Amino acid sequence: MSLSADIKKLERHFVPLDFLVTNWESLEPFFKNLSDRPLNSASDLEQWLKDMSEMEAVVSEDACWRQIKMTCDTTNKALEDAFTYFCLEIQPKLQPYADLLNRKLVDCPLTNELDEQTYFTYLRSVKKNIDLFREANIPLQAELSVMQQQYGAIAGKMMIEVNGHEYTLQQAAKFLESHDRNLREQVYRKIQDRRLQDQRAMHDLYTGLIQKRDAVAKNAGFANYRDYKFVELGRFDYTKEDCFQFHEAVKLHVMPLIEKINQRKKEKLALETLRPWDTEAEAEGTEPLKPFTDGNDLYEKSVACFEQLNPFFADCLRKMNELKHFDLESRKGKAPGGYNCPLTESGAPFIFMNAASQMSDVTTMVHEGGHAIHSFLAHTLSLSAFKEYPMEIAEVASMSMELFSMNHWEAFFENADDLKRAKEHQLERTITIFPWIAIIDKFQHWVYEHPQHTVEERTSKWMEILTEFSTSSIDFTGLDAYRQIGWQRQLHLFEVPFYYIEYGIAQLGAIGLWMQYQQNPQKALQNYINALSLGGTQTLPALYAAAGLKFDLSPEHIKTLMEFTAKEMEKLN
Repeated sequence: MSLSADIKKLERHFVPLDFLVTNWESLEPFFKNLSDRPLNSASDLEQWLKDMSEMEAVVSEDACWRQIKMTCDTTNKALEDAFTYFCLEIQPKLQPYADLLNRKLVDCPLTNELDEQTYFTYLRSVKKNIDLFREANIPLQAELSVMQQQYGAIAGKMMIEVNGHEYTLQQAAKFLESHDRNLREQVYRKIQDRRLQDQRAMHDLYTGLIQKRDAVAKNAGFANYRDYKFVELGRFDYTKEDCFQFHEAVKLHVMPLIEKINQRKKEKLALETLRPWDTEAEAEGTEPLKPFTDGNDLYEKSVACFEQLNPFFADCLRKMNELKHFDLESRKGKAPGGYNCPLTESGAPFIFMNAASQMSDVTTMVHEGGHAIHSFLAHTLSLSAFKEYPMEIAEVASMSMELFSMNHWEAFFENADDLKRAKEHQLERTITIFPWIAIIDKFQHWVYEHPQHTVEERTSKWMEILTEFSTSSIDFTGLDAYRQIGWQRQLHLFEVPFYYIEYGIAQLGAIGLWMQYQQNPQKALQNYINALSLGGTQTLPALYAAAGLKFDLSPEHIKTLMEFTAKEMEKLN
């Protein structure tokens, strides 16, 4: 099929062109129209679905822009207030109507005549939402939306001083690549000490979130929030037992590879003992990789890289840039992390990140670029609901792009040795991310199975899980105070609970696609495009199948993929 990044904002037919979301009073008539409208024919139902989809797109995009603007500047009270207003004054009033419209759709006899293949996943999701809806949860969910954003406000203020200059924690991380070991240790400790200053605020925020989430689950009739969240996330195709199996497979088939990676680092740095501030370091005489200078340079080089991979991918980035849909550089007052935010109505998403001229920023940029391609490919689907794809395939889109793009990183590295080091860094990360995914996921299972736990019990359990997935090749002696709050740097725990195992599942899919790419690049890219173009219109196993992949979390499958990745790493050494 012919692909074009000349994405068009959806035409409005139901909502006036100049309509802006300001308050509930101006929004409600549209929802009242949808809830009261008679559905007497197939064409009535079809038009009703289109109008509802249009309304969803308008409201969703408004909410997204409020969040984007707030994360770009956490110090701006007006932006925070605009986001909070939506969460507390608009969202709670939307939810009863959303439930009413869901029930209207399911109860309509004409719905049975809709094409099952096209509408199966959508209707399954609608029924799931009906099952979960409780009036009592509306105020709790509104409060949670606001509370979750407090994490960014706390973390966004964290700064440290190095050599007389002030840096965000993301910017300061570049010093951990220095060949000066004393500087590395000094900066590592400063970063951790700065986190320690806010550990109580983070603990209190997390405790409050856990209690409210547990109440939401209990209101909906679930034993715990984990069980509730699995349903809410639409995890129809795997269970908590599959997650536990994944944790064990990481211990069996990934940890031994990490021991080898760390041993190689120790030898490269000529160290007797590897400490946590050594893991990103370069040997004496080797300068840290400098793939780009600033945000604009990162953008330009990413376009050049994507152009080599597939011109359509590059065009997507160009379109976003034309619309000013990038905020790439780290700065004081900006929320931490990185994301691609789909904008349902206008189509071209927004990429937010905290670049500090490091190799990991290249990975983040191509990762979020993969998400962006997904947004472009799914935008042509007829209903907003069809564009709501499972997170497990969304992360395949981004993580596959990390691996695909490696073959074209000449855009970032003219020097052949630097390019080899960059690829080695990427493959190391492909392997070393698995234990952290398992740690964060396993921690969340425990947290929500024991919602009344104390801070001391939480810390003890965290250390137990951390130790379970730690290697003997890194010496953490004397660093327990830092390690005990290591979970606080993971924003997913605060903002998007239980959204983390997806990275592990998707990394398996990404490695599978990369294996295809090594054999036949064009076929692999076509499989990638085919799967992403389906949006959320197929089940997760079917989306994987469209990409030429098997949805498989078994230890045997993980072992095969790890062995392949390890062999690819060996080729670089």
